[in-house]
Amino acid sequence: MSKAKIIISGGGTGGHIFPAIAIAQALKRLEKDIDILFVGAKGKIEEKKVPESGFKIELIDIRGFERRISIENIKNVFRLIKSIFKSKKILKNFKPDVVVGVGGYASGPVVYAAAKKGIPTLIQEQNSYPGITNKILSKRANKICVAYDEMERFFPKKKIINTGNPVRKKIVDTEATKEEVLSFFELETGRKVILSLGGSGGAKCINDGIKSNLKLTADSRVYLIWQTGKVYYEDSLKAAETLGSDNVKVFDFISRMDLAYKAADVVISRAGAGTISELCLLEKASILVPSPNVAEDHQTKNALALVKKNAALIIKDNETKQNLIPEALKLLNDKNEIEKLKVNISKEKKINSDELIAKEVLKLIKS
Repeated sequence: MSKAKIIISGGGTGGHIFPAIAIAQALKRLEKDIDILFVGAKGKIEEKKVPESGFKIELIDIRGFERRISIENIKNVFRLIKSIFKSKKILKNFKPDVVVGVGGYASGPVVYAAAKKGIPTLIQEQNSYPGITNKILSKRANKICVAYDEMERFFPKKKIINTGNPVRKKIVDTEATKEEVLSFFELETGRKVILSLGGSGGAKCINDGIKSNLKLTADSRVYLIWQTGKVYYEDSLKAAETLGSDNVKVFDFISRMDLAYKAADVVISRAGAGTISELCLLEKASILVPSPNVAEDHQTKNALALVKKNAALIIKDNETKQNLIPEALKLLNDKNEIEKLKVNISKEKKINSDELIAKEVLKLIKS
């Protein structure tokens, strides 16, 4: 096979771009002589994270549409038209063999333009309920990689391949020792740990739920590793320092998520598809707080897919101040419930999703 050229498009959030990078890395492992170009949205996380991972990126000026009539939406129509023209130019210059869409703003124009030109396309749907972009693109895509069962409700059945969601290899395949974990977070051995995550931007309701019950957390003598997000960091740190407790560890961003997961007995998290895949692979007992501010309320649907199988607990966004920490502490002290959640979530994991998707991409070139 001559040198393959692949475009991976999409992003906007860590939940989209980290799986995209995982697919690119898997492609490089399978075919060393391969040229990969990312196409992402200007001003979003991919602008920084893709070059840091050693890949080239082109940026298009596109944003998500608001769910109301507004001046910004009128601007977004013009941005979309401009992005389709820019996508056509990128395709003409790079001449890809395959275009992969991973979701997010930039995915739509590039995959649409590629399909119109007859270039093979593959889309990856991470959630149990797809967004409108992937529903539209599915009519033209050659293959659709999904992470949940029964996706034929939304996509043509003959195109669907259940691969699971790719996750960052360094999180799952860590060789970190217990001593390294204790040292990184300054923990004492033998004490239980709650890990709280709010996605790449932080989650106000999770942070508010924790702040409302910081004294309860401190008095319990369990450790709380609290990733707040940059916006909420200063207020959260001040609240913890005012309390004067050594068992609340506050971070705006955790650079070593492998160590954080390894430390955790219970995880509090949003219900983004990427995080759920990590929780499944690492077999973690978790309390999910779905964001209500996402397209099609897909995080609630992601969470309920696990809750129905007794594989996770769920707390609504507006109930965190009252219930989040009390429920986390209750779970932390219930060995049987933790074991049940761990066993059931382990049944949902799919291994080597990044390589399964990469192989499907390479098949499209060969065919």
